[in-house]
Amino acid sequence: MKKAGLLALFLVVFNSGYHAQMKPLPKIESGVSYELAQFRKNTLKEIKYELNLKIPESKSERISGTEAITFNYKKQNEAPLQIDFKEEPSSLISVSVNGQQIKTVLENEHVIIEAKYLKSGFNQINIAFIAGNGALNRRDGYLYALFVPDRARTMFPCFDQPDLKANYSLTLTIPEKWSAIANGKLKETSIQQAQKTLRFEQSDLLPTYLFSFAAGDFKNHTEKISQQDSRILYRETDSVKIKNSMDSIFTLYRNSLSYYEKWTGIKHPFQKHGLVVIPDFQFGGMEHPGAILFQNSTLFLDQNATQNQLNNRSNLIAHEVAHLWFGDMVTMNWFNDVWMKEVFANFMADKSTGASSDKMVYDLKFLTGHFPAAYSVDRTLGANPIRQVLDNLQNAGMMYGPIIYDKAPIMMRQLELLIGEENFQKGVSEYLRKYAYSNASWPDLITILDQHTPEDLQSWNKVWVNDPGRPVIDYDIQYKGNAIEKFIISQKPEYGNEQKYWPQEFQISLFYANKVEKVNVKLSGKEQSISELKGKKKPLFILQNSSGIGYGVFKTEKAVISEFSLVKDPINRASAYISLYENMLNGSGTNPQELLHFFTEQLPKENTELNLRLITGYISTIYWDFLSENTRLKESGNIEDTLWKTLQVQTAKNNKKIIFDCYQGIFQSQQAYDNLYTIWKSQMPPKDVSLNDDDFTNLALALSLRNANNNDLLQEQLARIKNPDRVNRFKIIMKAASSDQKVRDDFFNGLMQKQNRANESAVGSALGYLHHPLRQNTSIHYLSNTLEVLQEIQKTGAIFFPDNWLRSTFSNYQTPKAFDIVNQFLLKNPDYNPILKNKILQATDNLKRAQVLVK
Repeated sequence: MKKAGLLALFLVVFNSGYHAQMKPLPKIESGVSYELAQFRKNTLKEIKYELNLKIPESKSERISGTEAITFNYKKQNEAPLQIDFKEEPSSLISVSVNGQQIKTVLENEHVIIEAKYLKSGFNQINIAFIAGNGALNRRDGYLYALFVPDRARTMFPCFDQPDLKANYSLTLTIPEKWSAIANGKLKETSIQQAQKTLRFEQSDLLPTYLFSFAAGDFKNHTEKISQQDSRILYRETDSVKIKNSMDSIFTLYRNSLSYYEKWTGIKHPFQKHGLVVIPDFQFGGMEHPGAILFQNSTLFLDQNATQNQLNNRSNLIAHEVAHLWFGDMVTMNWFNDVWMKEVFANFMADKSTGASSDKMVYDLKFLTGHFPAAYSVDRTLGANPIRQVLDNLQNAGMMYGPIIYDKAPIMMRQLELLIGEENFQKGVSEYLRKYAYSNASWPDLITILDQHTPEDLQSWNKVWVNDPGRPVIDYDIQYKGNAIEKFIISQKPEYGNEQKYWPQEFQISLFYANKVEKVNVKLSGKEQSISELKGKKKPLFILQNSSGIGYGVFKTEKAVISEFSLVKDPINRASAYISLYENMLNGSGTNPQELLHFFTEQLPKENTELNLRLITGYISTIYWDFLSENTRLKESGNIEDTLWKTLQVQTAKNNKKIIFDCYQGIFQSQQAYDNLYTIWKSQMPPKDVSLNDDDFTNLALALSLRNANNNDLLQEQLARIKNPDRVNRFKIIMKAASSDQKVRDDFFNGLMQKQNRANESAVGSALGYLHHPLRQNTSIHYLSNTLEVLQEIQKTGAIFFPDNWLRSTFSNYQTPKAFDIVNQFLLKNPDYNPILKNKILQATDNLKRAQVLVK
């Protein structure tokens, strides 16, 4: 049978196994089941929403709304129509169908419309309602709608599934001094009795999760993008940051837009551009066409921004602009393929930002930006595949994480290498044109790419996309005299005994005193002889995956450490740092203390900023997670001294800032405390170290953890902060950082109430201080309740919050008592939600490894 035919058969079998058989009459159950979604997809089309919302200035007052939903309906049997609305019955005021007022019925999160009121063809349903607040993110003076993945139904009645795209006509009535933005262009404005009514043009075709608006006391700035007047709304008050950032923000946006239009061959696919910059935004950004949301702290930077901060800004903007094609114009059928929009957004962002830099810079950024994050999940017993099973959209938020944001771009890069860059581009462009303004699945894309390559994408797809985990890649070398006789590479899964192999490319380098020999490897099976290395002189050491493209745990010799001065290339060094750390975690390389010494010794020698950031991160993790308290205290003096001396040795300002941040993060001595307190009190940083207001806030919090009576210090820092949004954030965090046990207890107990978790970004940061290693003796008793409330966190929080909740809590614990609390919880809940269980296993992986590694 021809390969294409085999692939088609595979896709049919995969999808039939993945999805339950469609039922003619879906049950009325909470969420949006796959069966309900399929039923509605087969019966509804040409959907339009006309929404009117009256938004009071006070966030405590409810928002009233009316809507008209029109659609073409294919009536089937006597099945009722279910419209999603996850609110209290009292929020549903009235319902009329085709002009007839009917009894309001809200059952299991659905407005029920009996079949007798509907007809085949055109229908109109009018609903008056009180809007739910859950996804409206109402803060003092502003709000923003964030409906991904299935939270539009928490605000207004709708068909909340990604493959029912619709047009939205929005009217907002807001306080006169407020501004607002939406997906559609602003059509007209009227003012009456201190209220402003804004009517927006009908939007382009969008799924519910991309419908959005923001309104509030924002500043407005307008620039031209593609000859259009395009607005950015923001609340930043630091004039230096605004002046330093605004031109860069729009330049990065325009450059990304230009790159994607050229790469895809498709012009910008939506009617307008628009940006909203949100303080304490719980994501980096969100890609609503015409109203893209961005995180304030990532976009607005001062003149002393580090290269990492600049990279984060350019990547974020490029990521969100890429979504306009990947996710917005072509949307996944179902949220099991949410990773498709994210992988392309990240992968294309890497391409667009890399287009303006040399290949070394691009490769190093890709390596340090994606691999450690992907490994942080894929190395755990809770690792999930890129493409996951999803039965109901109420669980869609748990699909997100480093696997789709970081492993998937690595996978996509390997796919591009496999089929060739030109063929890959042709296939993706064909896919975009075929499914423009519609929906598609991963099998749809694979089917198209399959036509552009003779490679076997079926087996490749299984191990890279449908299975979790990574390979362990070893090698065996035999010498004849002083020359290599045989060099064999082998691979096996990190866990389990299943026979599977990751087809991929990477590089091996042989290091000699005066040269480096490199060979490119295309690994496909269980083991492979590398004939190109036969006859090569015996090297001082061998570095697998020296180019940093390969994925897995690569055997790394200890000789790499002793001869590391020979590793001149920054990418080689980054790959070696990552491999040494991963081998340490697996117990197959150096022990934590030895690796800590090596990384510490590298501090004055490593002058590449991204690498310095990488190893200081590893130093912090090893220090707090994998050294016993006694060993930490013995090591702290040496590390503090080395960091402070390195601060003088490093010449680049960005590198100095990285070293200072590391010093601030791990110090324990009284001398270091006095030193840093003087810097904070006088607001005079060390020479050539630039600290802004946020840096001094972080320094105050670091000092507070080492201060037995820190109320005065925290109050003084609070008084220094002038921006009202940052004041509100600090007020949350300072409770968690307080030296008063009762204040910390009250803070944690307050988090059991949903309203106290509304600012998820601030709460996540606060939990990091609450559970800091220096506080864990008094914070460990919070762990049981942290786990008990996790399902509630998942139901009420945004998509990244459950993972943030767990990682901010468990990241630095290492004690057997903490490990036992996790194990007892899992034993007590054998039928626990499997996706949430995986999140727990991911977040507590370092805790598990610490039971073996901490001596």
